[in-house]
Amino acid sequence: MPAKRILFVAVLAIAAVFASRVVVTVPLTDAGRDWTLALAPLSLGNPALAATLATRALPIPDDGKNIFAPRPYDRALKVRRGDTLTKILNRAGTPGSEARAAVRALKGAFEPKRIKRGLKITVTFTPPPPGGPAADLSPGRFLGFSFAPDVETLISVSRATRGGGFKVERRKKNLDRSLARADGIIENSLYADGRRAGVPAPVLAAMIRAYSWDVDFQRDIRSGDRFEVMYERLTNDDGRVVKSGRLIYAALTLAGKRHPVYLLTDDRGKAGYFDDGGRSAKKALLRTPIDGARLSSPFGPRRHPILGYTRMHRGVDFAAPRGTPIYAAGDGRVEYAGRNGGYGNYVSIRHNSRYSTAYAHMKAIRRGVARGIRVRQGQVIGYVGSSGRSTGPHLHYEITKEKRQVNPLTVKMPSGRQLKGRELKRFQALRAGIERTFAGLAGPEKLAAAAADLF
Repeated sequence: MPAKRILFVAVLAIAAVFASRVVVTVPLTDAGRDWTLALAPLSLGNPALAATLATRALPIPDDGKNIFAPRPYDRALKVRRGDTLTKILNRAGTPGSEARAAVRALKGAFEPKRIKRGLKITVTFTPPPPGGPAADLSPGRFLGFSFAPDVETLISVSRATRGGGFKVERRKKNLDRSLARADGIIENSLYADGRRAGVPAPVLAAMIRAYSWDVDFQRDIRSGDRFEVMYERLTNDDGRVVKSGRLIYAALTLAGKRHPVYLLTDDRGKAGYFDDGGRSAKKALLRTPIDGARLSSPFGPRRHPILGYTRMHRGVDFAAPRGTPIYAAGDGRVEYAGRNGGYGNYVSIRHNSRYSTAYAHMKAIRRGVARGIRVRQGQVIGYVGSSGRSTGPHLHYEITKEKRQVNPLTVKMPSGRQLKGRELKRFQALRAGIERTFAGLAGPEKLAAAAADLF
């Protein structure tokens, strides 16, 4: 056989061998991996080879996960005016019966009516199979929803693994606590200058409440007085401050005299503020049983704005927006609640054998406040209005001491609790630790890890 013919036959034989094992690969990508779908011996026109066609099963990764399982996805919606949770779930594509069942699962964990405008609701679905009936219209199988009613809480509703229906889980978010400090000079008001120093409004409100028994914020504070404050900050996993926590320490320097208060949780688990001698900042009565009010008329003789002649004003008036809550000045029993001539809507409270208080011109008395019931200090008893002989919304407040009306802004208030013995020693150690921690926060608005003995 000529050499050229022999070479030609050899080439054909080699080509036939390789053609019998041609691999056809159809790439199917998951997490960057390509899988061989079939191994086909191509016939190249050879029926015998075609008969040996063999398919290869798709290899599944040995990680326990099915790469073909549809992956859940989320739809985020914000609460709009007039929305209910059921409406929101329906808008996301949840069937009505499932939406109602999921909302019912919240019972005991959250009141659905409390959702606020702007709150984000995350609704979770499993996508429908591709090519199925109405696959382009259906969001898929509803799995549940979740939302955060506040920065510290996450509520999620999901399908129950047994018995059908839905289950609810309420859990606290992981927030880190640290301490921050601020100090400054009061030029306008404690609130305005505190805000300018970066103190959160809730911390300033707590500070004002802590001093409200002894300090008249209308008259006792002067330009040049100073303030110091140390409080908690709560940060999320991203390190972002999401909320202010408790007021740990505060000090006001008024007319050169320093007045510090320290937070203490006592042996009974009750938290309160105490001065440097271990005396409770909380007294038996409040001087101003209302928040954010302006002193509009002091105690003493005045020309009555309606009657037109001078008479003794036996209380103080606090101007405030209509509807502002009015608090019971101290623990006690209601002696009178109802209309009382020129006083309008009026409540009087007997606190003990020596002291009683009265509140007049209210828009309304709170439901349930009636003669004979007991009230606690700080409990809302009514709302600012202009009933009776009144020219505008305000609270008329009176304190009666031993059957004689006295000036609420100057009367020496009944003393509060005095720490003694072992509890006083524990407070003294705590006070020293708070002062060291405050001093260690060099400069305003510096953060530090919260000392373990402060919490």
